[in-house]
Amino acid sequence: MSTNGTELTRREFVAAASSTLAGAAVGRAASERRKENAMMRIGFHTDAFNSSYWNFEKCLQWAQANNVHRIECGIIDGVSWIHGLGYQPHVALYEDPLLLRRKMEKYGVQFSQVDAAFPLSGKDGPLYGVPYVLKTIPWAKLAGCERIATTDGLHKPEGLSDDGAMEIMKRSYGQIIEVAEAYEIIISIEVHGYFTTNPDRMAQMLDFCDSPYLRMNMDTGNTYIAGQDPVAFCERFKEKVTHTHIKDVSQSLAAAVRGEQTGIAVSHCAIGDGVNAENIKKVLAILRDRGFDGVLSMECEGAGGPMIEKSLAWLRATLAELDIPSDG
Repeated sequence: MSTNGTELTRREFVAAASSTLAGAAVGRAASERRKENAMMRIGFHTDAFNSSYWNFEKCLQWAQANNVHRIECGIIDGVSWIHGLGYQPHVALYEDPLLLRRKMEKYGVQFSQVDAAFPLSGKDGPLYGVPYVLKTIPWAKLAGCERIATTDGLHKPEGLSDDGAMEIMKRSYGQIIEVAEAYEIIISIEVHGYFTTNPDRMAQMLDFCDSPYLRMNMDTGNTYIAGQDPVAFCERFKEKVTHTHIKDVSQSLAAAVRGEQTGIAVSHCAIGDGVNAENIKKVLAILRDRGFDGVLSMECEGAGGPMIEKSLAWLRATLAELDIPSDG
């Protein structure tokens, strides 16, 4: 027998084939172990308490009281009067990340992701967005955060062709990923804007860099409001999903703007009460079958607690219904 011009004896051929089969079996076994050990951890975005004018520590208190151990918030680069006065539930880069990490540990909470999602698709992306993310990377590392959310703009960039905007983003992500790899921080591209809610454009973006540190933040609400099928979207990119926003959509909002908007700042609808609930269940089943071991970050209006608590109860019940292990 021969292959590529190299003669093989029958014994050598059988040995090589056996080795290949054994390697495949080991790979399958490892994959099954990952699925068996996978757990979906419940978290929330502090946007839920923007309207309540809570500060970040009050969000930690809510998390502790409700047995939630993952939190996501926005990053502020600079100072803001409303944040400084304690009326905004996000954190600023001037806050010491190690001291903040210690405070969070006292509440039994850690970051699932921080949000540095200045739009990277427009002309201002390289000027403001890239430095914003680059400054966030070492801060996140010290704060014990493994990933940073990024995205594009909600609308077609003014004065740029679609391909021109994509080229700008490709250069921007190249700069960002070079630093992210050094710090071992995952950069997630959130489904939120003009390009990212288009699955073909999202595929191009995820190919900007051949790196395990460039991944996708699935968003069930933004895909739906953009007129996409969240289930098909998740199925296509399930191997790239590193973090998930669980967001429902009210019937009235869907009727008014579905297919015309690309993102929802925060859903004024408890998860499970909207028209997207069945899609969310199917997305969770896809992630379960893939062996997703990560965070489901609730994104909804908190209404000072009651609405997000209703969402939390629905999500916990749904995970149990789908036989998905969770942390609380």
